[in-house]
Amino acid sequence: MHFRRRSWPRKFADAFRGLSRAVRSQSSFFVHLWVAAAVVAVAAVLRVSLVEWCLLIGAIGIVLVAEIFNTSIESLARALDTGRHPRVRDALDMASAAVLLSAVVAAVIGLAVFGHRAGVLAGFW
Repeated sequence: MHFRRRSWPRKFADAFRGLSRAVRSQSSFFVHLWVAAAVVAVAAVLRVSLVEWCLLIGAIGIVLVAEIFNTSIESLARALDTGRHPRVRDALDMASAAVLLSAVVAAVIGLAVFGHRAGVLAGFW
């Protein structure tokens, strides 16, 4: 099978289509976007440092990337097999676990940054 090489504009168009599909098809992705917006708003109000911004944006990015991978694995699994197969279920559960783990790590980073920033503002640090 021979695939045609895609142009860079086509590659970007396909990537944005995938992002749009993830946002439209997954309610959890939409929730992650709202939480991300809230984190950015709180970070702006608290005037976090550049390093703290990097930590927060990195944590947000990791969660969104994990959610997109999870969504793509779910989509692929549904396309290949509509029945219930233990190995497909395992793959879907592991993908969900990746999202959960990334969200927990992001929450810990957020608590550390905002907790530290709140301590600085309160004069504890």
